[in-house]
Amino acid sequence: MSNQAYPDKMVFGLDIGTRSIVGTVGYKTSGNGFTVVAQCTKMHETRAMMDGQIHDIGSVASTITQVRKELEAQTGRKLSEVCIAAAGRVLNTATAYAEMSFEEETVINEEIIHSLEMLGVENAYRKMKEENKDTEHNFFCVAYTVVHYYLNGFMITNLEEHKAAKIGVEVLATFLPDEVIDGLYSAVQKAGLQVENLTLEPIAAMQVAIPEKFRLLNIALVDVGAGTSDICITKDGSVVAYGMIPMAGDMLTEVIARNRLVDFKSAEEIKLEASTRKKVITYKDIMGLKQKADRGEILKDVEESISKITQAVAGQIVSLNGGKPVSAVFVVGGGGKVPGFTEKLSEYLKLPKERVALRGEEVLSEVTFLQEGIKKDSLLVTPIGICLNYYEQRNSFIFVRVNDERIKLYDNGKLSIVDAALQYGYPNDKLFPARGKELTFTVNGEKRMVRGELGEAAVIRLNGKLSGINAPIKQNDEIVIQESTRGDAASCTIGKLPEFKQTLSFSVNGNKVTCPRYMQVNGEMVSEYYEIKDGDVIISVDYYTVEQAMTFLDIVPQGRIYVNHVPAKPQERIYENFSINMEIEEQSYQAEQETEEPYVTEYAGDAAAETAAAKEAEARVAPEENKAEVAGQTKAVTRDIVVLVNGQPKVLKGKSSYMLVDVLDVYSFNLADARGREAVVKVNDISTNFMQVLAEGDRIELYWKE
Repeated sequence: MSNQAYPDKMVFGLDIGTRSIVGTVGYKTSGNGFTVVAQCTKMHETRAMMDGQIHDIGSVASTITQVRKELEAQTGRKLSEVCIAAAGRVLNTATAYAEMSFEEETVINEEIIHSLEMLGVENAYRKMKEENKDTEHNFFCVAYTVVHYYLNGFMITNLEEHKAAKIGVEVLATFLPDEVIDGLYSAVQKAGLQVENLTLEPIAAMQVAIPEKFRLLNIALVDVGAGTSDICITKDGSVVAYGMIPMAGDMLTEVIARNRLVDFKSAEEIKLEASTRKKVITYKDIMGLKQKADRGEILKDVEESISKITQAVAGQIVSLNGGKPVSAVFVVGGGGKVPGFTEKLSEYLKLPKERVALRGEEVLSEVTFLQEGIKKDSLLVTPIGICLNYYEQRNSFIFVRVNDERIKLYDNGKLSIVDAALQYGYPNDKLFPARGKELTFTVNGEKRMVRGELGEAAVIRLNGKLSGINAPIKQNDEIVIQESTRGDAASCTIGKLPEFKQTLSFSVNGNKVTCPRYMQVNGEMVSEYYEIKDGDVIISVDYYTVEQAMTFLDIVPQGRIYVNHVPAKPQERIYENFSINMEIEEQSYQAEQETEEPYVTEYAGDAAAETAAAKEAEARVAPEENKAEVAGQTKAVTRDIVVLVNGQPKVLKGKSSYMLVDVLDVYSFNLADARGREAVVKVNDISTNFMQVLAEGDRIELYWKE
């Protein structure tokens, strides 16, 4: 087959095992078929991996590089992206449910299903973290499988293209400690590759060994490698459990090495020969002496270890299956090829021998190898499954740096700076400008609140350039965040209150007089310049006493005073539209024509009184003024505006001008709900940011793009 005949996109899979690394390059054909264009296997020169965990990253990276170069030579293609699988070492699983509701029936598409599944994975992660709260490990989701979908409360096989008001999903998510994942990623990157997809080894093996039509049955798959035996259980059409035991083929090799006095590599070769039908096996011991052993003797050496492994595997299968054995077991991987393994496993599971079988050539019937001399057996099931899993589920991680700290993110294809910031640990109030402390008080028994000033927004740079919080990110991006600031605490003077501008009118000797109302704070009279304090009790007094009225008008009464034609004392209260009559010792003010000015009186008097009244007016602030002089600074008076947020009218209060970020105070929009989605932020149909200045009647769109 010529290079020109290869598809543009081929999948490169690596099975990074404890004893060897198998590289596969191929492509999916019609149906469930898969064509392997090239394959290469390299053994580790040293014990660089144990129990599925990389111990020597440099050595593993060197072996990966050898495999990559050989496959590049075979295919004539440059290989830069790779699919890998992790062994189930320190595996944790969690099953969780998630659902989404819609205001009206909606046609379900692939994107909605993906978002629903991600909600399920997040719920599973929280559940798993709660169950492992005492551990020091950081866990990451390496794979998940859907147990069941639900359409309007009823179980369904596939949601796509159905109409629904509510959909749900039950997922089984698998998690591994970050050191396991970090080791794999480091070795792959050191070999000049980027991870395109990550899955779990039993999931990869299941892709090939247990076709979907068999998953209605209660079957166990056991992938026996060198360091671990990974297990998954299927039932009712879904994978319902995963597990692992840290015993596998290496345990047998170590026994052979001790009994036959050979190094580990020679013991591995002896084990492989004993797995064939060769009757006599020759080898050299560590003394350099040539030795011979009957195949039966070698198998006798490992019989006890096979019993230990299969007994542990059987116990794990029963535990994962709810305390009862499964109907059948499929075994894959090199460790399971040792004679006696499947027989012992069937014995411990109390199953007929024919129901515990090694799976190899019979499950690879739809796999075509273009290379000659490739034998289809159980060793190839997992490598092929890693490639096939790419087509089923793309779920990997990317690494970025936030403020010079390396952050790992689950890559759902929609990551933005806000995802990295939240993973780094930035709370919302450090990303968006925070308001200063608010001021609360009461006016005439009504609770009032003045908001603090808005601080400065966070300054964000992506790869050295200024950027927004929702900018998309990719592998190895550099993000620098200078956190937002908190604004000044709220402040307000008595003169800024609407009640201060209210007036009280009454008549004096038949002439109408208009006076400002007095303001009391905590029972004491105050001026318009009084700085309101938190918790103050403010009362707008709706009366004057006779004495206060005379003082304000700067007149001295002569003889008896009458209020509403009844004799009155100096402390008698005067309310709106009351009348005062008296004899005045000396005319002390000049009446003026009634205007809209609140501090003007109407009364007949001489020029001296008129001058006094004018000075009184100048000493006060007219209500029409839109600014107040406080501590030498001119501050604008607040105003309310109404805007439409997603069609809902919202009132913004307490400021002289507003920005889009102020809407977050009156409309719920939590950034922690991002889940990798892009925020739609528009004002009057134009995309913008949270610093946009707002005006009365602006139409705002603010939601997460699905």
